[in-house]
Amino acid sequence: MARIFLETMVDTLEEGSLPPDWTGFDLAAFSPGKRLYEYQQAALRKALQALWKYYSPPGIDIPARKQAFMQWYRDAGLESDLDLPVDRSSAARRKLASLLGGYYQVDENDRLPYWQFINRMSFWMATASGKTLVIVKMVELLWLLSQRGDIPRHPILVLAHRDDLIEQLRSHVNQFNQAGGLFIRLRELRDYADARRESPSLFSSQEITVFTYRSDNLSDERKEKIIDFRSYDNNGEWYILLDEAHKGDKEDSKRQHIYSILSRNGFLFNFSATFTDDRDIITTVSNFNLSEFTRRGHGKHICVSRQEVRSFRRDEDFSDAEKQKIVLKALIMLAYIRRFEDRVRRVQGSLYHRPMLVTLVNSVNTEDADLKLFFRELVRIGSGQIDETAWNTARRELLEELRGQPEYIYEADLHVRVNEAIFANLTQADLLRTVFNEPGPGEMEVLVRPSNRQEVAFKLKTSDDPCALVRIGDISEWLRKELSGYEINHHFTDEGFFERLNQPDSDINLLLGSRSFYEGWDSNRPNVIMYVNIGTAVEAKKFILQSIGRGVRIEPCRELLTSGVLAENEQTLLAQVKEDVDPLESLFIFGTNREALSLVISELDQEDKQTGEREIALEINHEAVDGKLLLIPVYQQKEQPLYLEKQLAKFAITAENRELLNRYLDYVDDDRVFYALHGISPQQIQTLRDSLASPEDNFRGTDRIQAAGG
Repeated sequence: MARIFLETMVDTLEEGSLPPDWTGFDLAAFSPGKRLYEYQQAALRKALQALWKYYSPPGIDIPARKQAFMQWYRDAGLESDLDLPVDRSSAARRKLASLLGGYYQVDENDRLPYWQFINRMSFWMATASGKTLVIVKMVELLWLLSQRGDIPRHPILVLAHRDDLIEQLRSHVNQFNQAGGLFIRLRELRDYADARRESPSLFSSQEITVFTYRSDNLSDERKEKIIDFRSYDNNGEWYILLDEAHKGDKEDSKRQHIYSILSRNGFLFNFSATFTDDRDIITTVSNFNLSEFTRRGHGKHICVSRQEVRSFRRDEDFSDAEKQKIVLKALIMLAYIRRFEDRVRRVQGSLYHRPMLVTLVNSVNTEDADLKLFFRELVRIGSGQIDETAWNTARRELLEELRGQPEYIYEADLHVRVNEAIFANLTQADLLRTVFNEPGPGEMEVLVRPSNRQEVAFKLKTSDDPCALVRIGDISEWLRKELSGYEINHHFTDEGFFERLNQPDSDINLLLGSRSFYEGWDSNRPNVIMYVNIGTAVEAKKFILQSIGRGVRIEPCRELLTSGVLAENEQTLLAQVKEDVDPLESLFIFGTNREALSLVISELDQEDKQTGEREIALEINHEAVDGKLLLIPVYQQKEQPLYLEKQLAKFAITAENRELLNRYLDYVDDDRVFYALHGISPQQIQTLRDSLASPEDNFRGTDRIQAAGG
């Protein structure tokens, strides 16, 4: 996996390097009652630094500006070949090659040098981290900078690949406009020509028109909703902000190239919760992805269970009891977490959420579809047909794993802790009450929403409340085949199951969906996610990361309880619940292939982390320091290294290793070659050679081989 470059590069800029015009912005203010978090402000601050670097110095032409920006990457150590090959192996690719050739320079090797696309930056922001707020604030900064003449005055276009994302943008812009400063007016891209012809309003100096459109409706042809981007090219002088609009492979996706073409003489800003392409990762200016979001305490802890959902694999033969066992494990985990919800709510009823299990399946309507197999086991359990062996084995195996205190992903210093007394006392009645909203078994009834053919709810006939919701593309086939033997209530008028998932009165404990379901939803309620035949190969990683990202949200009270800055009543509250909140603040994941899941999730930990580097949490001991003068050390740069000023302890090394080191230094006898290989200073090289020349003063013998870094 590529490592992030741009963020590291802007972090190394000298403090105060930006001129006054590029500083002094109020990055926190958004609307009355809403301010940006520090990590959102940091993203904007880094973006300003990168823009300044790109647009400075003024007065040079765009190709020279791009090449200088690309050289900055090279100077920072970027060696990857990012050039795009021009593929003419099919009619469609020949057409794309022709399109690109009209706007970009193709070199003698039939490649597009990447410096032509380098005027861009990515914002890697986890789901629920508030990237739409950052997008709106970025619009304000672009307007301010262009008003001052620090960057060119180009129109701004926001592209998103779903209508709900555009509506979310509209909602946030309305909030922003209430502040009474800059007024942002949103218009469809189709109105671009009309907007250019219209006379400016009396308030034009304090307003800006920002264009929006569905990113998947941009093309090089024109249809009913599809528009030809060439009608809106504006000589490529656009500032384009992409909201989750990076779908498709960079070499083959025509739309990806269209976004670049439209902004070729402007700038491209790419916002997403999931980046998998090297070019997106390398040009990330602000990393607050799932791993960072979790590590900094804004999301749930993540644990990937070693209990694999192998019994649902079609290439392996498992009994019904084995299928039931893995379903029981997920339900037992949910029931266990719900016990802690009960304990916390006895302290304060509004704390936290109602835990929920989300099951995501690969197939829906085939004969042996994953959703059907899972649902059938769910019905058996709800009707009381629980295999005693499967029940006992599921509890025992799950408890054994939790006793081992598995690590949380991204948080190596934190481990799952199990309350064995609570776990051991879980009964089948507890499971039925937790999952099916009824302490006893019963037959399943189907509730169909008259106005929505994408979802169907289920409840036990003995219960008043629905317990499960299935949301797939079209439920019609399910109703006709899988649910033909069930009592179906077609006249159920409650229209709010899915929309009310996050409400305190939602009784839905199980949410079942297909692969197409990972977009368009997020909730603070999932504490268990189960993947059935998804993620068996690493290429599914975008889906996995998106769906997990939509399940790690947590209510603000976690930040309150872990902030360390609490009022007296909050400290009392924390003391009462702190032993019970870990399960509610955790997301437990069950998958068909644990190794593939773990690899995908852990890949977000960037490879540029220094070996041995780890973050430690420090707390202020207020009892010890309040009211006292706290001295802060000031460090002064030494004129020469410490090892030249005092005799250091002798380094322990085996005789064999010392001989190998001597032979290596004799072999690399040219200090210039040594410097090129290892990058250490000439002074350090000379010190190493001098120390080996008088080994009795600098080394001591040992039988132990030193560990790396020791």
